[in-house]
Amino acid sequence: MKTPALRVFGLIVLLAFLNGPDPLNGQVKWPAPKTADGQPDLQGIWTNATLTPLERPASLKDKAFLTEEEAAAIEKRTAENRAATDKMGSLASGSYNRAWYDDGTKVLATRQTSLVVDPPDGRVPVKASAEARRDDYAARNDNSYEFMSPWDRCITRGVPGSMFPAGYNNAYQIIQTPGYVTIHYEMIHDARIIPLDNRPRSARMQTWMGEPRGRWDGDTLVVETTNYHNKGWITTSAASGRIKGIPHSDTLRVTERFTRVSKDVITYSATIEDPEIYTRPWTISFPLTADPDYRIFEYACHEGNYAIQNILSGARETEKQKK
Repeated sequence: MKTPALRVFGLIVLLAFLNGPDPLNGQVKWPAPKTADGQPDLQGIWTNATLTPLERPASLKDKAFLTEEEAAAIEKRTAENRAATDKMGSLASGSYNRAWYDDGTKVLATRQTSLVVDPPDGRVPVKASAEARRDDYAARNDNSYEFMSPWDRCITRGVPGSMFPAGYNNAYQIIQTPGYVTIHYEMIHDARIIPLDNRPRSARMQTWMGEPRGRWDGDTLVVETTNYHNKGWITTSAASGRIKGIPHSDTLRVTERFTRVSKDVITYSATIEDPEIYTRPWTISFPLTADPDYRIFEYACHEGNYAIQNILSGARETEKQKK
């Protein structure tokens, strides 16, 4: 069930993107297209690169939305900082310069101050025990590959983490066939197949990305995913700030909603429930924007495979030198 805060936010998102919705009766005048078998058509290549952070900065407190002037100032300041950084060339640590990043140049068109829309403060309600596990893994990152992220290990970014904006490769191809919706993620080259036939879930199977089941609620695709194991992280990208490295348990339940509200926009939301990790459910929401000219190339994930060996061997060498 949607909370009142989330319902209000959903209306604001619709008003931000639609020309001519009637907020009094909920009717959207834009005619949603259909696939050959009658499904609402979500197909295409969509992107979500943005400057908007996962969580609301503490300095903004209860400010849920930016003004036009504030949004423009953030975008201008970011562009200037990036230009100054590029003049410095590659960093001594071997980091990429800006040519290799694709993390957006603008805040979200909704001007929301965080991707998290519920709780109303825009902050993820993480338990202290989950933060302690995150910090412990970070401290032991070079002890074993088991303490590294699934992304570093070229396994997956997980669900819903694969949908969260990162530093690059923020593209998604949605493909629909009778009885299924498939999401091809540019990052790590994952393909997530979502059945729509309400088949029974496995009584034994647990996976990195869980076991999804989809259904249509009007023109909205609702995907409920369970049957996770407890080895994954809710998000693996540094773009998620303090939430990077927060684990998930095998009780994780994720409910996603995809609604095409115009020719070029799908509103996406995900509600995360995991009582072992969070004090309450929380919801993230943002638009996916169509980009038919975007080219998705194969993401052959080998960099992490080599880097992990180097990180671990370097740490062992350091240990020898300390003896």
